[in-house]
Amino acid sequence: MNTKNYAGIPDQYAKLEKANIVLIPVPYDGTSTWQKGADKGPDAFLQASENMELYDIETNSEVYKEGVYLTEAITENSSPEAMVEAVHSEVKKYINKKKFVTIVGGEHSISIGTIRAFDECFNNISVLHIDAHADLRKEYEGSTCNHACAVYEASQNTNLVQVGIRSMDVSEKSSMNMEKVFFAHDMAVNEDWVDDVLDQLTDNIFITFDLDALDPSIMPSTGTPEPGGLLWYETLDFLRRVFEERNVVGFDIVELCPNELDKSSDFLMAKLYYKMLSYKFYLNEEDEDEEDKKEHKAISKFREDEYEEY
Repeated sequence: MNTKNYAGIPDQYAKLEKANIVLIPVPYDGTSTWQKGADKGPDAFLQASENMELYDIETNSEVYKEGVYLTEAITENSSPEAMVEAVHSEVKKYINKKKFVTIVGGEHSISIGTIRAFDECFNNISVLHIDAHADLRKEYEGSTCNHACAVYEASQNTNLVQVGIRSMDVSEKSSMNMEKVFFAHDMAVNEDWVDDVLDQLTDNIFITFDLDALDPSIMPSTGTPEPGGLLWYETLDFLRRVFEERNVVGFDIVELCPNELDKSSDFLMAKLYYKMLSYKFYLNEEDEDEEDKKEHKAISKFREDEYEEY
């Protein structure tokens, strides 16, 4: 049983019945093919979160007061397929409780079960895949549940939009919709790339964020770092637009491979997670006057009329 709350928040904000947000750790690293250690990612993220300021300057908010329930970690690792099914079942359980469900990994294969659950529970969903790698192989090393296959199923069943891609196998082109793939080298010379991404997204969005989408200069601690990635403020500007203009129904963040000698990547993940929550729940409050802010109880953009129980 968990003995700590997410980010050390008071118990009153950490109980399931009161929380609008659920956080599911999945410390899985069963299919990584280069650097191992992503299974240590959730613990490193949680430790960094305990040392993070909980007031967000940009949104003038303390989103933890929406309530964040930290579940037991999903530790199923008997096979990639068993892990995917365990994640699928657990994520779907909390979506059905009408919570805003978030997941932290672990390597990217955990997203197969996560995306499957959201696709079953929400109509007309887009998967916004932010990553250095295409992850579109149908099968890799004998399994369809490999990290290299993380969004293949999504490409077949959902509106998949890929951002930041700069590494792939030629075989993945056959599963790729070029109108919905934004390669890093094109983004670097296209000032309108954010608008172009938004044009490809439906109303309901699930975000799967692989930390290697970020440049190694700010995110060195990931399993397969690739040069030429996104930087911090352009990433936040992009995410802010997505949360402002679409209904984000959940997200995951994966592929932190912590380094004992450098905690900056752990802290970046902690800040990114908290920023995304702040954007989800508080973006539209900043224009209110101070009196309204004192009286206003934040309401999630989670729209029950768009929710379809499976």
